[in-house]
Amino acid sequence: MSTALAAKTALCEQNQALFDRFTSREKIVELVTSRCRFVDKQLIEQWQVEGLDAYPIALIAVGGYGRGELHPYSDIDLLFLVDDNLDPAAESRLSAYIAFLWDAGLEIGHSVRTLKETLQQGRQDITIATNLLEARLLTGPEILFDTLYDAIREHQFWPSNEFFSAKRDEQRARHARANAFDLEPNIKTCPGGLRDIQTIAWVAMRHFDAAKLEELVGHGFLEQAELEELLECQHFLWELRFALHLASGRDENRLLFDLQRQVAGLMGYEDATQLAVEQMMKHYYRTVRRVMELNEMLLQLFKRATLGHTQALEIQPIDEHYQRRGRFIEALDLALFDDPEEIVRLFLHVARNSNIQGIYAPTLRALRRARRAQPQPLMAREGCRRVFMEILRHPRGIAALSLMHKHGVMSAYLPAWRAIEGQMQFDLFHAYTVDEHTHRLLLNIDKFAQAEQKEEFPLGSVLINQLPKKGLLVLAAIFHDIAKGRGGDHSKLGAVDALEFCKLHGLNDHDGRLVSWLVENHLLMSIVAQRRDISDPEVVADFADKVRDAVHLSYLYCLTVADICATNEKTWNNWKGSLLRDLYFATQRVLARGKEKPVDIRARVREHQAKAKKELLRRGFKEKALDLLWQRFKADYFLRHQPNQIAWHAEAILKHKQDEPLVMVSKHTTRGGTELFVYCQDKPKLFATVMAVLDNKNINVHDANIMTSKDNYALDTFVILEQDGKAVSQLSRIQSIRKALGKALSGEQPKLPRFRKLSRKMKPFKVPTQVSFLPTRRHGTSMMELIALDSPGLLAKIGETFYRCDVTLLAAKITTIGERAEDFFILQTNQGLALDEAQQHRLKESLISALSQFGTPTT
Repeated sequence: MSTALAAKTALCEQNQALFDRFTSREKIVELVTSRCRFVDKQLIEQWQVEGLDAYPIALIAVGGYGRGELHPYSDIDLLFLVDDNLDPAAESRLSAYIAFLWDAGLEIGHSVRTLKETLQQGRQDITIATNLLEARLLTGPEILFDTLYDAIREHQFWPSNEFFSAKRDEQRARHARANAFDLEPNIKTCPGGLRDIQTIAWVAMRHFDAAKLEELVGHGFLEQAELEELLECQHFLWELRFALHLASGRDENRLLFDLQRQVAGLMGYEDATQLAVEQMMKHYYRTVRRVMELNEMLLQLFKRATLGHTQALEIQPIDEHYQRRGRFIEALDLALFDDPEEIVRLFLHVARNSNIQGIYAPTLRALRRARRAQPQPLMAREGCRRVFMEILRHPRGIAALSLMHKHGVMSAYLPAWRAIEGQMQFDLFHAYTVDEHTHRLLLNIDKFAQAEQKEEFPLGSVLINQLPKKGLLVLAAIFHDIAKGRGGDHSKLGAVDALEFCKLHGLNDHDGRLVSWLVENHLLMSIVAQRRDISDPEVVADFADKVRDAVHLSYLYCLTVADICATNEKTWNNWKGSLLRDLYFATQRVLARGKEKPVDIRARVREHQAKAKKELLRRGFKEKALDLLWQRFKADYFLRHQPNQIAWHAEAILKHKQDEPLVMVSKHTTRGGTELFVYCQDKPKLFATVMAVLDNKNINVHDANIMTSKDNYALDTFVILEQDGKAVSQLSRIQSIRKALGKALSGEQPKLPRFRKLSRKMKPFKVPTQVSFLPTRRHGTSMMELIALDSPGLLAKIGETFYRCDVTLLAAKITTIGERAEDFFILQTNQGLALDEAQQHRLKESLISALSQFGTPTT
């Protein structure tokens, strides 16, 4: 190469050629080695151009490049090994060489060291030592490279047992920083990723001086089928990484949302019943689970070989077939699993013995072999069904089910589980695959019974011990999402599966119907609590009709809370917990009272007024002043607010100047959030104005009660939260919000401000705007649901549209589900009437048009 520009052009041409070869489905091994050979050629040619072959310098490829595999934009890790300190002429030429490589567009990572320096740093740093294990001479004095090669294979450089311990600790630390089932996984460093395969190879290289994974078969550490599985997994992850580099045009190892669709297309996936991206991610998640299991098994075997811990582990007999070795269960006869019933029975022992946390490597190998050899699902065998039900009914059954999930036995037992294994949903709400979400739901059910969880789950910790049969809740959890991905209503399809499973496993009709009902209705309580007005007695009464009795209510509450908490780590907060508890207790009262005794609304209004008045009189307010104030308020105000809220509002209003807006932020949490109260002369676009200010303050609104007094004063209450789901509590934050709202509400009708841009994570998602009106028995009101992309300023834009359509907002429930806003509004016309069909149509079209203009995709 004569110029860096020519080298860069050649590199670009080669990248295009690689792109064409990749999309033509050429084998990935050929592509990564072809890329490596191309870079080798460039480096060696330029080395000669610079005249560096005249100096005692060895050009050595290390790390991934040393292994002879390169992805399109991977780093080129180089070691310039020098015999002694460089003379100025050699140093100058080497600097020019490195500059040329950078100018040519190669991402170079390099070091210049003597042999002594290299070995010294390698002994001190496990990462450097690992890179050196894969060193490969490109050009330069062979004797210099051979001396290094021999030195790093000396026992004292990194003794095998110390090397193993260091790589194991390195892997544990890496796994602790990431989740295998992240929505945007790093395919190189996440658990089950390429680094886990490389770790096996590195430990083998150090212990056996093995250059390739294939050599482990000869050493008896890997069976041929296991080798083929590892290589299959590695090649898939290579394809994924190769496509990721091509799609991003950089050294990118994270499967980011905005790249996933393009990567799926490059790999040949096409949309069908499942989206192409979901098919690709399903393959990915299944692959990493296989790698994790193989990695665990092989590292256990290496530990026995390198650390000699076999005898040090405590051995405790379990029965004539099993023993506990340390924290592992071990089968005494590896032919035991020829009887399929024993595959399930192993996990019954796990349930019965709290000291068991894993499966001993030789036993795991035999289990894997037996699991894959089954000609039919394990649940087809009566003996397996009997043992499975013992696990289900055991107090520690969930611990056993967790290990069954980890090692693929849930899939071998229940065919429908296999279908959801690795299945993701392309959204920001479901942070895990369907099977992993269900697994976490089961663990949450277990948490309810733990003393240390009482503070986080106060009601769940009580109810879990009152359920007649906890195993029925566990079964409902297993089946609640089992039908996802089939098309159709997964709740109804799963309910059918659950009922059939219960019949096959000998449950009585009552228990089978209960499990099936829970599966079909597992979303009901969440929807009612978060997207309906639960202060409305009719809403609670309708919910009570569906629930039927207190037992169903308790089961459903536990399932709902465990489900929400298992969706993603940020979903659960005090606000949702409070809503669900309020709905639970309100429904419990309705069920206890019976349908023949409906709520006396007038009595509740009088009760709330009396309690609030008693407190205000104690504070020194005059009864006449209170009566005059409350005469201005409609009955609905007293129905929708608790006595302490009414007292708080009244005290502030009576002390406030009537001609200025009153903005208050509560010092105490309301349902896990912060209450914001706005009182001022009602004006057009008031709701839109408040929403715009809060959006620009990066505040989430979760609840809104929009009311006007008889003399046209706004009495608006909002529950607000920070972005992390916590209450707004910082004094400076509260003062800033009050000041901004006071200023905005004192001015004329404001125009909507410029809102923040859509975030990178949100851009790949297309959420059609959907507007639907729900039937209601409440006279003079309309109920509307809106689903849209959760774009910045969404509520302000909705409020602006209400104003333009002459619609008054009475109440709102704001729910954000990942990238989706699923909001509920109670509306009426400015004349106090329900919206007729023409008005509903106008509002619907106006909302779709307005949100489309603001960048929300519509259909």
